[in-house]
Amino acid sequence: MMADDMEKHERHDGAEAEVPPQSGASQAGADAEGLAAAIAERDEFKDRLLRTLAEMENLRRRTEREVADARTYAVTNFARDMLNTADNIRRALDSVPEEARAGAEGPFKGLIEGIDLTERDLTKTLERHGVKVVDPKGQRFDPNRHQAMFEVPNTEVPNGTVVQVVQTGYVIGDRTLRPALVGVSKGGPKPEANKDKSADAA
Repeated sequence: MMADDMEKHERHDGAEAEVPPQSGASQAGADAEGLAAAIAERDEFKDRLLRTLAEMENLRRRTEREVADARTYAVTNFARDMLNTADNIRRALDSVPEEARAGAEGPFKGLIEGIDLTERDLTKTLERHGVKVVDPKGQRFDPNRHQAMFEVPNTEVPNGTVVQVVQTGYVIGDRTLRPALVGVSKGGPKPEANKDKSADAA
């Protein structure tokens, strides 16, 4: 009986001796899985971080652009209201014939000079705030900057050239504040043909 007990005990000890190798393999597998999970988690956090940094950079650029636009175009409504004043000053100067202006003396001369000075000062003030006059005469008609009021038959200039300005236009920054009202040539050579002739001449 003691021999049987000893045999059972030896078998039990043998079984226990065989367990550690299996336990070590399981532990190595668990460690490998844990490492793979940690690497995957690290990669996920890294991807999130890179995305967040990219979004923050885009937000920073967009904010800078919006702030710059706000600075440039903040006075748009005020500037548009001031254009009527600029128009009235120009009309006052245009109402005086050149002969009368050249021969003006005394208070009348002072009045004309004062109005002229006011117009120049107003133009400079508008320019300081990014508002500039559009002078399209002789330029190709641009529907983004000009508004055609009529066509003028003219065979001497390329078709679609601004030949007359009825009302001055203004831009603020890169935007049109008020389009220039213009007369456009009709009946002349096409601009492309005109460019080709200039290239041939060169």
